[in-house]
Amino acid sequence: MSTVTIIGTGNIGAAVAGIAAKAGAQLQILAREGEKAETVATPLGAASGTIGDELTGDIVVLALPYDAISQVLTAYGDAFDGRTVVDVTNPVDFATFDGLVVPADSSATRIIQEALSGASVVKAFNVNFGATLATGTAGPLPTTVLVAGDSTQAKDAVIALVTAGGLRGVDAGSLKRARELEALGFLQISLAAAEKTPWTGGFALIG
Repeated sequence: MSTVTIIGTGNIGAAVAGIAAKAGAQLQILAREGEKAETVATPLGAASGTIGDELTGDIVVLALPYDAISQVLTAYGDAFDGRTVVDVTNPVDFATFDGLVVPADSSATRIIQEALSGASVVKAFNVNFGATLATGTAGPLPTTVLVAGDSTQAKDAVIALVTAGGLRGVDAGSLKRARELEALGFLQISLAAAEKTPWTGGFALIG
C-alpha cells in the first residue's frame, strides 16, 4: 500500500486525494489551515494537519501554486530526502498571462529537483483540471495523467497510484519533458480562461 502526503487542499489537491483514497493509499492531508485539511481528509478517512507537521508519505504531492512552493521547501528541507515528490504546478506569469515565470531552458520541476537533491521529483497532474481528475474522464475518454521525471522508480510509483485510483497514467519521459508539460498546462489554462474550452474539460490522450 502506498503512503501519500498531499500538501494543499485546492481543486487539484482534493482531486488527487480522492484518487489516492480510491487506490487504498494511507493518506495524509496538510494545509496552512488545519480546518481546510480536515474538511478534505475526513470524508476520505485520512489524517490531517498543518504544514510543518511531520511528513508520513513516501509520495508527497505539492498541490500548491508555484509561488507558494519555496516556503514549503524551506519548511521541510531534508525531510523530503528519499521520497517521491510530485510537482503539479503550472508556473504561469499571472501578471501578463502571456508566458511562464521560469527560464526558457528550465521548468518548475527542474528548479524543485535542484532544491531537493535527496528526493526524486516528478511532474504530474499539471495538464489535468480538477474536474477531470475527480470524475476520471475527459469527455468520452479516461483521464490520462502524464508523468515526467528522471527516476523510473518514482514515475512508476506515481503511475501505479494513478492506475489503482481508476485513471490512466503514462510515462512522458525524462525531467526535461516537464517544460513541455508546463507549456501544455499553460495552453490549457489559457483556453479555459478565454472560454474556448470548459474548466470541466481538457486535453485527452487517444490510444
